[in-house]
Amino acid sequence: MKEQTKFYTAMYLRLSRDDSVKAEPGGHGASKAESSSIGSQRELIRSFLNGQEDMELYDSYVDDGFSGSNFNRPEFKRMMGDIEAGRVNCVVVKDLSRFGRDYIETGRYLEKLFPALGVRFIALTDHYDSLSADTGERQIVLPVKNFINDSYCRDISTKVKSQLAVKRKSGQCLSPFAVYGYRKSPEDRNRLAVDEYAAEIVRRIFWWKIEGMAVSAIAEELNRLHIQSPSEYKRSLGLNYRGGFAAGAGSRWGSSSVKRILTDEVYLGHMLQGKTEKINYKVKKSIEKPREEWVRVENTHEPIISESDFETVQNLLKTDGRISPESRSVSPFMGLLFCGDCGEQMIRRTVKYKDFGKVYYICSTKNRGKGCSRHSIEENVLKDLVGTAVRRYANDFLAQEKLFEQAREKEMNMEAVAGCERELARLKEEQHKYYGLCAGLYEDLVRNVVTKEEFERLHREFRGKAEEVSKAQEQQQRLIKKMLLSGAASAGRLAKFRDSLQLEEIDRHTLTSLVKRIAVYEGKRMEIEFYFQDEYQIMQEYAASLSPQKSGRERSA
Repeated sequence: MKEQTKFYTAMYLRLSRDDSVKAEPGGHGASKAESSSIGSQRELIRSFLNGQEDMELYDSYVDDGFSGSNFNRPEFKRMMGDIEAGRVNCVVVKDLSRFGRDYIETGRYLEKLFPALGVRFIALTDHYDSLSADTGERQIVLPVKNFINDSYCRDISTKVKSQLAVKRKSGQCLSPFAVYGYRKSPEDRNRLAVDEYAAEIVRRIFWWKIEGMAVSAIAEELNRLHIQSPSEYKRSLGLNYRGGFAAGAGSRWGSSSVKRILTDEVYLGHMLQGKTEKINYKVKKSIEKPREEWVRVENTHEPIISESDFETVQNLLKTDGRISPESRSVSPFMGLLFCGDCGEQMIRRTVKYKDFGKVYYICSTKNRGKGCSRHSIEENVLKDLVGTAVRRYANDFLAQEKLFEQAREKEMNMEAVAGCERELARLKEEQHKYYGLCAGLYEDLVRNVVTKEEFERLHREFRGKAEEVSKAQEQQQRLIKKMLLSGAASAGRLAKFRDSLQLEEIDRHTLTSLVKRIAVYEGKRMEIEFYFQDEYQIMQEYAASLSPQKSGRERSA
């Protein structure tokens, strides 16, 4: 670098601190309020410049609150603009780490870009001045110090990620803003508390979905009622919220925001975090993580939605429908009725004769002229058949409820209950069979009945099947345990079972709470899939297992 008679100097100051007050955008010089560390850097550099006759301060550039792991900083960019325009030919910092902690990028600026632009660089406490530095300082000391600064940044990033992981696993909320329907607890900022106003809107959204409204129709209704969108509501509370989705003054509800609410398990009282992660400590860009890697902690805060209503909505979202354009009313079977042969949804059609009309459901595949058959069934007939089936199922379920509650209160031995379950016994027997085959293979190998390759292949297959059966067995045991510890059904659904016995006509809310799917076949034959069918089966088998005991007691009496 050729010698200059006058150095027009940039004073560059930086501190990485999340709660710092950043310099005003577009302004020159320091911000009105800044951290004490920035102030100490400023005084050190001023003191140095006051003793340099060949240096004149052009401007100071303050990035207060910005990481040194990259150079995407507003004031640094402004300084580079002045350098490239020829207004600045000297940069002074407190030390190399204030300039940057990225080993490669810092080296590129100091070893290539600044020399090419004729810029002198001074790091005061590192005693480095590019004008007087020798080859050893440039090629050995400077790279080593930059590498140490980079390693420090990487180490800090690893420690922060580790601390955040611990907090996520403990169920602490790490988001700066609470999800819509909640607020940050004033006692603990890492815990969620119910925001009653927003929570009521969330409940209304779930209710509308259960009643049969499409996601888009719910968004339209919220906008029609002039209910503030989540982002607008946060800003109305004085929060400095800038979400990654549509924002800005007057932002409206959309299908995506409604669906996010309808599918978020946070409303069950569970915390789901760690859905994204940064590529590395040098790049701010984040990538989506697969669902199985999310951190899920149950029962961390008060729920807004019951598990039964949440499960019902997830089932209905798979077949999102719309309001009938003729009647402007919701079909009670929307999202529940399917063709038993092709599996497509049944659609509602009105057949009018003079002033009289009948409502039928037909296969949508046939309606499009793409095969299958009509599977036609009149709505009133369907209501009668489904109503009768629902009442019968509810009556049977409630008949066993008392017995089941007694079992739960007595905290019966789980192994005894599992032994009464025929499916569990069958799985155990199958598991023993595969393990027995594995043991027999060793003997066959020793006697040279099978080759080593055959042994390894068959052993791998038998072992794999045994593990599959073991998982099925564990799932069955969990289901039985869940049944005994938490009861046959949630209080909400049991209430629906009781209500259905009193209703002359099953309403949509009761229907969607009890029925998952209705398959219609030709000849008005139907198959109805209810909620809790697995539990219902276990209840019946459990009751049957107690019958011999009961008979024995009666005989002895």
